[in-house]
Amino acid sequence: MGFHAESLTCEYRTDVLGLDFKAPRFGWKLRSDRRGTLQTSYRLQVAGADGDYSAPLWDSGRVASDASIQVAYAGPELRSRTRYHARVKAWDSFGRESAWSESVWWETAFFTPDEWRAKWITPAASAIDPQATPAFMLAKRFEVKPDIVSARVYATAAGVYELYVNGEKVGDELLAPGWTSYRKRQQYQTYDVTNLLTAGGPNGIGAMLANGWFKGRLGWETTFNLYGDRRALLLQLHIAYADGTEEIVCSDESWKAAEGAIRLSELYDGETCDANLEQPGWSTPAFDDSAWSTAESIALPVTHLTAQEHHPIRVIETIKPRELIRTPNGEVVLDMGQNMVGRIRMTLDVPAGTTVTLKHAEVLDKDGNFYVGNLRSAKQAIVYTAAGVPGETYAPTFTFMGFRYLSVAGLPEEQAEGLMDAIVGEVIHTDMAPTGEFDCSSDMVNQLQRNIQWGQRGNFVDVPTDCPQRDERLGWTGDAQVFVRTAAFNYDVAAFFTKWLRDLKADQNPNGGVPFVIPNALFETDPPTPQEKIPSSSAWGDAAVIVPWTMYLCYGDVRLLSEQYESMCAWVSFIRNEGENEYLWNTGFHFGDWLGLDAKENSYVGATPRDLIATAFFAYSTRLVRETAVVLGKAADVRKYSELHDRIKAEFSREFVTPSGRLAAPTQTAHVLALMFDLVEGDVKKRIARELNELVVQNDYHLTTGFVGTPYLCFALSDNGYHATAVKLLMQETYPSWLYSVSKGATTIWEHWDGIKPDGSFWSDAMNSYNHYAYGAIGEWMYRYVAGLDMDETEAAYKKIRIRPRFADGSLTHARAALESPYGRIESGWSQEADEITVRFTVPANATAELVLDDVALAELKEDGLAADLADGVTAAEEADGSVRLTLGSGSYAFRYPAKQEAEQEPVTA
Repeated sequence: MGFHAESLTCEYRTDVLGLDFKAPRFGWKLRSDRRGTLQTSYRLQVAGADGDYSAPLWDSGRVASDASIQVAYAGPELRSRTRYHARVKAWDSFGRESAWSESVWWETAFFTPDEWRAKWITPAASAIDPQATPAFMLAKRFEVKPDIVSARVYATAAGVYELYVNGEKVGDELLAPGWTSYRKRQQYQTYDVTNLLTAGGPNGIGAMLANGWFKGRLGWETTFNLYGDRRALLLQLHIAYADGTEEIVCSDESWKAAEGAIRLSELYDGETCDANLEQPGWSTPAFDDSAWSTAESIALPVTHLTAQEHHPIRVIETIKPRELIRTPNGEVVLDMGQNMVGRIRMTLDVPAGTTVTLKHAEVLDKDGNFYVGNLRSAKQAIVYTAAGVPGETYAPTFTFMGFRYLSVAGLPEEQAEGLMDAIVGEVIHTDMAPTGEFDCSSDMVNQLQRNIQWGQRGNFVDVPTDCPQRDERLGWTGDAQVFVRTAAFNYDVAAFFTKWLRDLKADQNPNGGVPFVIPNALFETDPPTPQEKIPSSSAWGDAAVIVPWTMYLCYGDVRLLSEQYESMCAWVSFIRNEGENEYLWNTGFHFGDWLGLDAKENSYVGATPRDLIATAFFAYSTRLVRETAVVLGKAADVRKYSELHDRIKAEFSREFVTPSGRLAAPTQTAHVLALMFDLVEGDVKKRIARELNELVVQNDYHLTTGFVGTPYLCFALSDNGYHATAVKLLMQETYPSWLYSVSKGATTIWEHWDGIKPDGSFWSDAMNSYNHYAYGAIGEWMYRYVAGLDMDETEAAYKKIRIRPRFADGSLTHARAALESPYGRIESGWSQEADEITVRFTVPANATAELVLDDVALAELKEDGLAADLADGVTAAEEADGSVRLTLGSGSYAFRYPAKQEAEQEPVTA
């Protein structure tokens, strides 16, 4: 295998069409056949559009550095609308020089707003009602000269759009341009249409427009026209010819407009389509558009436009139905076997005018009937009127549904049995690369892991939504911040959260407060709602600090940390200015421990005092801002936030800890936060940890925590000597527990621990999502503590890995995790057979690791039959307090040692 540089990326992606970064960053991975491989230097080259490296645009030369991520371009100024190529080679600690990596390319988009010459256009209001529900079609015919070299479309919409050239759909993106804080930021897309144009002849281009997030229904209060009351298209086509000339086709008043066959399309309500109203060939030059009306331009800005910042929404996989059910109520229902987010595609052979109605639901009721009560006002219905063409196919264009079950009505009875072959589910979400794997000896825990991943997939549809099915689907900040580290294990979310954080910063109030949801759909008005009327909540608004810090930890993204630093500081300043006591947050509205099981009757909020939660998060965010100041080299701010943190911590103890060291609030969540955020020390910390353990044990190893306490509960136990209790919590199968929903057949994470009660009844119609990812935050603990795949946070992005598997009470006999980190694939796993434990792990090249094993002597530890401290790749070994610590270089290892009797957990007293 030797030594190789590979997997070169530009801004986390490869072969990127349409970047507006003037100094993009590169990252690469190293592969080596020798343990302990480190990079000592690298050389980057960037070539122009011809990809000729014999005379590169930029050559870094040989740079003495171990940096292989976040390496910024430092060559001549890049040009807009230009393709560039890059490659890299590296040298390692054994003196080896790699070959050049495979070349990758990226293409720039517009760098300045004045490059936009197109106009925002929409059907003329005199001909088509701007508030009409059907999708709009806009199209233009134009001539193209011979000898095309390249053709690019730059496009966006007020609404959502699909682009067509000469009758062909362009690209595979869905729901473009995605959802951003539209008044302040909006993405545009870049498309390569070179091969779709007809050189030397007439051509046609068109786009379909629907409401989407821009003007469609949003929120449970049925708000329309949130960002504007007219759909519109902005499109610019650049055609380059071999003779060096260029033509530009722009959206303007010369375009024609009509209504389409899609008669209604809403994100919550679904889509209605009459195939008999299709206009075949409408985007081709031969189409007769004499019956179409004119388009008109409207005044929308271009100054806030940005090139696509993260991966688009796509169909990621397809699912065949698992079973056809005839319910007691007589409904014909398909079970997809998985609570999924996306759409169906159906193939029909029915008479013209046949109307098929599809409704989507997550669960059946206890009698086995189709249940849509938890959708609230969302309809999630597809109504399709067939054209009568044999084998016609249809899938909705501008909507998505959250569902496992599909009711089908309107088909002839004799065709019902053929539905299993006529329908396929298309899974839709942001096209994030999978990065994480976890499995263990428990089938139920493995199903839990799958549920966590499916919950993430279903709710990462351009923004991190809370749920994908009812009349909500909003980017709740609290859900995002508690889940973000788990998200970064399962998928590559670097670009995804970069985009979302820029929306958070854009929507942050001038006083530093952070709206509950990002984009701010709950309080977005024109003119803007006064900032004093936009509330902020602890643990929700703290996403402004926790998410960028997590992106730094997981991806080493200092640039994003620097971009968000002002926002992070503003949030902490907002809290500090909220009340009379600048070190205690006891004012304003807070969600508290949302859905905590210790809540009073008829309350959604757990029993933990809200000011305790608010002050704990105040301390935590302040500490993270201090750590950010350290990374960014802001010495004065390090001192400022260190002092502030110390004062908040002291105030927390004065307010919430009794003189004898007891926490004033006797709840699991209160104890968890005090421990997790390091708000107590010494004997007080030991007492609070012991009492947390007692609270869990006395509740028969069940939790009572809600959204705030649950993500940290197992960490607080494991870190303070009660890992066995944490494992018992994970393995608990009765309500309330993570595995309870698994026992009830869940395939995603539920909003409520008892979304379906033991007797089969439901928690409530009002707020009962069966795809709500927040409680899936347990996944982080499973990766880091059960499988032992962790990092030393002093070196971001897993540059220094920590492998520390933890065992408890024999509940599991093996566990394994893997992560495709910025430096390469990390693996960590353990198994116990008879009286021997084997720990296997892999450290990628250019990274190091610390292996920590408890309850073992160094003399007992062997690797490939050798004493551990003599093994190739081990650079240091020490033994202390019954644990062994080894420092290792890259490579794959397998350490074995005798298993010891599990130590008894500290006895619990009533």
